[in-house]
Amino acid sequence: MNQNISPLAVASRLTRRIANGLMRWVQNVSSWLSVQDLHNYLHKQAADDSGDVYRFNAGFRDKWVADRAKSVEPGSRVLDIGAGTAPYKELFAHCKYETQDFAQYEGYKGAEGQYAKIDHVSDITAIPVPDESFDVILCTEVLEHVPYPIESLKEMIRITKRGGRLFITAPLGSGLHQEPYHFYGGYTDHWYRKFLTEFGCDVVSIEPNHGFFAHLAQECVRFESTYDQHKNLHERHGKQLLNLMGNLLPRYLYKIDKAILIREFTVGFHVEARCRPVQSGQS
Repeated sequence: MNQNISPLAVASRLTRRIANGLMRWVQNVSSWLSVQDLHNYLHKQAADDSGDVYRFNAGFRDKWVADRAKSVEPGSRVLDIGAGTAPYKELFAHCKYETQDFAQYEGYKGAEGQYAKIDHVSDITAIPVPDESFDVILCTEVLEHVPYPIESLKEMIRITKRGGRLFITAPLGSGLHQEPYHFYGGYTDHWYRKFLTEFGCDVVSIEPNHGFFAHLAQECVRFESTYDQHKNLHERHGKQLLNLMGNLLPRYLYKIDKAILIREFTVGFHVEARCRPVQSGQS
């Protein structure tokens, strides 16, 4: 120790060091308490049914299709366009249900299952049936996969009977999937209104599949589903981040979405339209 430094100065320096150490400790404890308080809040406020969160996109669409199927008259002729594995076949058991697909996507031979029996193997813009063949057209999550969606919509309307109905869904925001057959990012409600009305249909309803907060919840869940690709970046915080991003935040955000619907960032729209019936004097 420097003999020229007074005991008072030494004591002052020691006091400052202790004070600074205590301040850092208090700040760390406060920070931990704030994080813990936020964790407890999210846990308390989060939606109870996490199953709704993880499947809301497909689940809400499935329910929408099921509700529409119940309203279809028994014996109606229904064409499921881009049917793939035909997940909605049983919903139309009371109808004359047929399928169409180009049947070239090889992914169905793997984890996604097998193609169903396809009645009309064709390009979506040239379905080999006469005009006004079907009472109902069903087309779910297909339009993003076709190179010419406007022409595809026009073809659907061509083969729908006057007064017949179209049930259509497609994403507004989604990641790449079923590559290389993914050509468009998504479809707005304005797109549907413009071309459905232009091609002779009346729009019955256009419903958003949830809003911004549910969309954000869905993307948080992707943190968990992609975890193996980036787990080495999180050091010792991996498990906590998994719980936050894959569990607490999605459930909290999904609950918020039920209270505040911000439709501009919906994952997609569910659309029902009806072909205009023949007016008196029209052929």
